[in-house]
Amino acid sequence: MSQYHSSRRSFLATAAAALAAPALTDSLAFAGTQPPKPAAAGGLKLGVASYSLRKFTLDQTIEALKDMKVQYVNFKDVHLPRTDPPETIKANRQKIEAAGLTIMGGGTITWKDDNEAEIRKDFDYAKAAGFPLIVASPNPTTLNTVEKLAKEYDIKIAIHNHGPEDPWKYHTPQDVLAQIKNRDARMGCCMDIGHATRGGADIVECVKILGPRLLDMHMKDLASKTDKGSQVEVGKGVLDIPGLFRALLKAKFSGHVGLEYEINESSPQVGMKESLAYERGVLAALMSTT
Repeated sequence: MSQYHSSRRSFLATAAAALAAPALTDSLAFAGTQPPKPAAAGGLKLGVASYSLRKFTLDQTIEALKDMKVQYVNFKDVHLPRTDPPETIKANRQKIEAAGLTIMGGGTITWKDDNEAEIRKDFDYAKAAGFPLIVASPNPTTLNTVEKLAKEYDIKIAIHNHGPEDPWKYHTPQDVLAQIKNRDARMGCCMDIGHATRGGADIVECVKILGPRLLDMHMKDLASKTDKGSQVEVGKGVLDIPGLFRALLKAKFSGHVGLEYEINESSPQVGMKESLAYERGVLAALMSTT
């Protein structure tokens, strides 16, 4: 058994003790009926990628997120359709914000062809939806246009690594970095830690390697580092979540740490709550020892 796995029980025991402290329970919003307040300085913005609730309507998703005490959300277009007129998109944005949710971005949006008019439509959509960031899967041939529009709209672009199956060969965050390292600072990476691991990357080291180019993150866990279908609740798998969170805190990462729960799609709430509880526990334990 690895040192990481053998220490998990003691780590969670520390987390449980930390969560008993009133100040930490308030900051992590385990109590109350409203979404939590923003994380305290030095914390992480633990939230959800709405793709986790892809079988739910927008209204159902909002209620589920409130029930989970989630504040930070990245919205998939299944909940904010890109085909809706701007007035509808803006109205739904207002509904989301009125519920106390903070929109951290949207996506993933795929750009296959270097067609500025079509890509611009997605930037207009992002502006109407209040996205400060687009999680994207762009064909490398589109990057000049994407960079140009990122500057024009002042919207960050976080390129998502999709592991060995990635059609544009963004297998790992390092592959993303190779494409954007000399581009505008708005161009960066959304590290999907499951796909990155399957691509052979060390997710803790990736935080250091990416530095300020790490703009967003998709959280998940795997029972096997090579099997895409082995996703489990965060904390039940083999990924080093405590080590990852340590690295993020050290880097003062201010982006979204969004749970992307892709299993049990018709009834994901129990698994999502378990995953969020583990993440919050790890964060509380780390913050209580600093």
